[in-house]
Amino acid sequence: MGKTLIITEKPSVAQDIARALGGFKKNKDYYESDRYLMSWAVGHLFELAVPKTMKPQDKWSLDKLPIMPTQFDLAVRDKSESRVKTLDKLLKSKEVTDVINACDAGREGELIFRYILDHANVQKTIRRLWLQSMTPDAIRDGFAQLRTDAEMQPLADAARSRNEADWLVGINATRAFTLRLSGGRGSTVTSLGRVQTPTLAMIVEREKRIQQFQETPFWEVFGVFHAHAGEYTGRWFDETFTKDETETARMERLAQRLSLKSPPPNLTAVWDEHRLPPRLWQAELAAALSQKCSGKTGVVELEEKKPSTQVAPQLYDLTTLQREANTRFGFPAKRTLQIAQALYEKHKLITYPRTDSRCLPEDYMETVKKRLAALGPLAQKVLDNDWVRPNKRIFNNAKVSDHFAIIPTGNAPSELDRDEQTVFDMIVKRFIAAFYPPAQYENTTRITRVEGEPFKSEGKILLVPGWLEVYGKESQEKDQENLPAVSQGEKVKTERVETREDRTKPPARYTEATILSAMENAGKLVEDEELAEAMKERGLGTPATRAAIIETLIAAHYLVRHGKELHPTPKAIQTISLLKNAAPELTSPEMTGEWEFRLREIEHGKLTREKFMADVRALTAHIVKEAKEFHLDEHVENSEPFGECPKCHSKLIERFKSFSCTNKNCDFAVWKTIVGRLLSREEFETLLRDRRVGPLTGFRSKTGKRFEATLKLNDDGKTEFIFAVNDSGLKCEKCGKPLIIRSGRRGEFLACSGYPECKNAMSFKRDESGKIIPLPREENAETAKMPETGITCEKCGKAMTIKMSRRGPFLACSGYPKCKNAKSLPDELKAKLPPPQPKTAPVLTDQKCEKCGAPMALRKGRFGEFLGCSAYPKCKNIQKINQPKEPTPTPSSPGS
Repeated sequence: MGKTLIITEKPSVAQDIARALGGFKKNKDYYESDRYLMSWAVGHLFELAVPKTMKPQDKWSLDKLPIMPTQFDLAVRDKSESRVKTLDKLLKSKEVTDVINACDAGREGELIFRYILDHANVQKTIRRLWLQSMTPDAIRDGFAQLRTDAEMQPLADAARSRNEADWLVGINATRAFTLRLSGGRGSTVTSLGRVQTPTLAMIVEREKRIQQFQETPFWEVFGVFHAHAGEYTGRWFDETFTKDETETARMERLAQRLSLKSPPPNLTAVWDEHRLPPRLWQAELAAALSQKCSGKTGVVELEEKKPSTQVAPQLYDLTTLQREANTRFGFPAKRTLQIAQALYEKHKLITYPRTDSRCLPEDYMETVKKRLAALGPLAQKVLDNDWVRPNKRIFNNAKVSDHFAIIPTGNAPSELDRDEQTVFDMIVKRFIAAFYPPAQYENTTRITRVEGEPFKSEGKILLVPGWLEVYGKESQEKDQENLPAVSQGEKVKTERVETREDRTKPPARYTEATILSAMENAGKLVEDEELAEAMKERGLGTPATRAAIIETLIAAHYLVRHGKELHPTPKAIQTISLLKNAAPELTSPEMTGEWEFRLREIEHGKLTREKFMADVRALTAHIVKEAKEFHLDEHVENSEPFGECPKCHSKLIERFKSFSCTNKNCDFAVWKTIVGRLLSREEFETLLRDRRVGPLTGFRSKTGKRFEATLKLNDDGKTEFIFAVNDSGLKCEKCGKPLIIRSGRRGEFLACSGYPECKNAMSFKRDESGKIIPLPREENAETAKMPETGITCEKCGKAMTIKMSRRGPFLACSGYPKCKNAKSLPDELKAKLPPPQPKTAPVLTDQKCEKCGAPMALRKGRFGEFLGCSAYPKCKNIQKINQPKEPTPTPSSPGS
């Protein structure tokens, strides 16, 4: 009798299925029962390969573009060969009559399985397991409702099409623009992609707005009024304010009303988002209003109370979970996904996390009641009050895609680490709160008029906490102001009138939370209604891929993290500036919107895979054509003149590829890209001023290795590298090469310059004159001073010795690395240890910490010396030495 082969996406899922179905025996590479064989992938095992006619070592060339294989070859990913061999062998086994695809339910899981099947090249009956939860009951239910291969074919077509389309556009656009920007050398890759490039474009556009921002002072006027029941504050506002009236015209109108003759200020820097009715752009206007109203009697012209409600937030999908975890706890999106995946697979506490739905199926009400019954008194209150009722915000089949919202499974948590407990609590509270009634408020709006001038006061009081009770916010929710009771028409005394100066603020840089939101809502940037609707559900990328997109942009040196903020590098700004003109479709979310719309049509059987791929090939050819034909002079604007040329003293200008002299008869120019590293404007200005900048990281040698150096500007206007001299003046006794000074976790040491061929290393000290003296071997390591242990390794019989780590001493086998036995140090040996060496006090500098004012201290770390606040650990401010305060990362962009 034949057996059914089950293929899962990862080994943990195979283990869960084996436990749920029972009767399985575990072998090395698979499980087996009387009815089933079961093995697993480890995520994606294959990737699309460059055509066989092109060798990996071949140089990139514009002449070979576009790359358009008629059929795509599969390449086994690194370290996946053994898994592929096992699955091939099982699929080709005569004992296997049919196959169940138990990979994750969605496009990517379908693709993983289909490529495994393609590689094995077998024809067997296929069925699909579609799981929403990893509990034993859910797994057994899934096996009772297996889907047919015919049902899944449209999803498989969409999955293949998406992968091939991304490959075609990505590899061709990346190679074409890399070659054009590097003058044909392709030494530094300009990585482009359908999702990552428009995402990067949003971050760069925000950065440009921040750079263009000019702060403008404004004033607001506040009145403090005394009524019979007490004091309250009101803010003056322009009651005839409209966006149609310019701010200059508004200031002129108000000045005329207040009998002022001062001319209005220049308000060209005021953006629309800064225009608000209470704001005044002239101190004279604020002073005149204050003088007009001070000490005068006011009248309560309007006293309006309105009830309002605030409903509970919807259940989590992955993106909203990542966004809130980043905002509240600072978790990167990638980390939140890892935690959610562990809560799903390892702990079985939540449903499938890689979902884009925030609703549940309409037949899930009874299941929800069972889950709530396991979640404590706050959840029990929902059941006691019968609050689980039909509600389209929660139960809505039309809003459920491949998976439904993330909710608890009802299992009791155990052995969670702190981060896992934090995310689990977020999911549980959101789930319980969704069924609570809305929070109820009373909103008060009061207009007090003084000498004809209106002052608005607003109050908000929480009456019924509703869902806020789940979060304990009924005591934390702050009222705007608990206004004292007055009656309409009541006269009040103006105790004082205050003017407060403030300044407009630039847009905030993107954080992971806000860029996730922007990616999710990218459809709002698309004008075509059908495309916008296609992106409405998913936006740029999918919940499962957005975290990886952010990490990809960081790894490609397009972005760097500064705290929670994401900063674009000069390479990112240069690349997007070019693409906006040369190939705008790559920077716009419209292409993603169109693809998502058409991929969904494939999933629903309304569009053929062949038609979609024909259009993608046409688009790819068009992008390559644009890359080959664009001219930098036509597509990139130069900067305003700045600085002074060191050769002829004319003004300088920033061009796309260089910083150059504006004097046509002067040949001074510094290329922006120097051996694979992009020089920022700030770094160039330092180079111009100090004739050197650095040390800078991120330069790349001809062999592809990154190195660090200081850049020097010579008298002839040429640049050269200055490398740090760490020569000790001593020779290696093993190979004769120079010994150089290196820095490690425990400080400086001597190492052979012939590394890695020669790995000789030793400690050293300096005498009074500063001369370097190598320490004898017996003084060369802390472990040399350690006592004998008298303990024998139980694995190999050799002596156990005392070793040191960052966490302190421990026992390790002297037979290392052949024997890696290690264990904690017994208490009796700890008592025999020599006293630890006293730590050297850090050297204080004259520089003050900009955060707390304490002196900055010179410290040493694994990467060398740096400045750290002497108030550590209360203040953790650090700063690199001889680099800008916010050093540019190690970007690299083509130049010449």
